[in-house]
Amino acid sequence: MMMKTPDLNLIIALDALLDEGSVIGAARRMNLSAPAMSRTLTRIRHQLGDPILVKAGRKMVPTPRALALREEVHQIMGEAVRLLQPQSVVDLSQLERTFTLHANDVFISAFGGILLSRLRQEAHNVGLRFTPENGSDEDSLRDGKVDLYISAMRPLGDDIHVQSLFSTHFMGLAREDHPIFDHEITPESFTRYEQISVSRRGRARGPIDKRLAELGLVRHISLVVPTFHSGVFSLGNSDLILSLPEHVVQAVKTMGIRTRAFPLPVELDAIPIVQAWHPRFQNDPAHQWLRRTIHDLCLHSASA
Repeated sequence: MMMKTPDLNLIIALDALLDEGSVIGAARRMNLSAPAMSRTLTRIRHQLGDPILVKAGRKMVPTPRALALREEVHQIMGEAVRLLQPQSVVDLSQLERTFTLHANDVFISAFGGILLSRLRQEAHNVGLRFTPENGSDEDSLRDGKVDLYISAMRPLGDDIHVQSLFSTHFMGLAREDHPIFDHEITPESFTRYEQISVSRRGRARGPIDKRLAELGLVRHISLVVPTFHSGVFSLGNSDLILSLPEHVVQAVKTMGIRTRAFPLPVELDAIPIVQAWHPRFQNDPAHQWLRRTIHDLCLHSASA
C-alpha cells in the first residue's frame, strides 16, 4: 500500500513553534490566528506521536523529541528556502559542465577554439560538445539534448528564444595558381570551371545557381560534400572552385592552407547567424553566462 504523503506545511509550522517556543509567537510569525496555530500543533502532535511543546508553569517547553528535531528541522527549512530562491549568481570557478551546441561550420571555424579558451578563462572545468545540425534541431532544443542551436536564421517555433550573432557573405576559393586569377573574374569565367557544392542534404544547387540562372548561366557542379571543411580539403591541386562563407575563408587563411579567395561575381544576400535556446534555459545562470560570452565574442570580432 502507498503511504500518504505528510503535509509538508507542518515542517514550516514546527520550525516556527520550536523557534518561538509558544503558540502565540509562532502564530504571529506565520501570520495566523492563535486558534489556527493551536490546531496546527495538534496535527503535528498527531503526525509525530509526541506533544512537542508541554506546559511548565506559564511557559511551554519542548519535549526531548522536539529538542532532538529542532536543529534538523531548521536545516531543512534553510535548504528549502535556498532551493526555492532564484539563482542569480553562478560560481564559475566551481562550475563543472559540458555544453552541447548544434553549430554549423561557419561558427565552429571562426569561434570554436576561441570560445573554449574564452570560457576557460573564467571556468576551468567547462567543456564544449559540438554536434552537427540535423532535421530535428527544434526537437533537440525542446528535449534539452542541446544547449544552443547556432546556425543560419530559420523558423524554430514561437517558444524558442533567438538572438542574432553576426552576418556572413559567400566568397570563392581556389588554389593559389588557379587559372581563374589570370583574368578578371566575371560570371562567365566563374562558370567555366568545375565546382564543389556544400550541402549536408546532398543538394547540388542553391542561391548562387539562382543568380547565375538570371544571367542565363549554369555552373558545373562535379562534387557535392557535406561540410565546408571537406570542401576545402577537396580542392587539392585541382581546378575546382569552392564557394563558402567569409568566416570559413578567414579560418582557412589562418591555418596556412595555400588557397586564394575572391569575391563572387554575383550578388548574394548576407547570411544571418543566430543562437537559439529553449525557455527551460532562459534563467539558468550558467547558460546565461555561455550565451553572453558567445554574443560578446561575435560582437567584438565583427567590430575588430
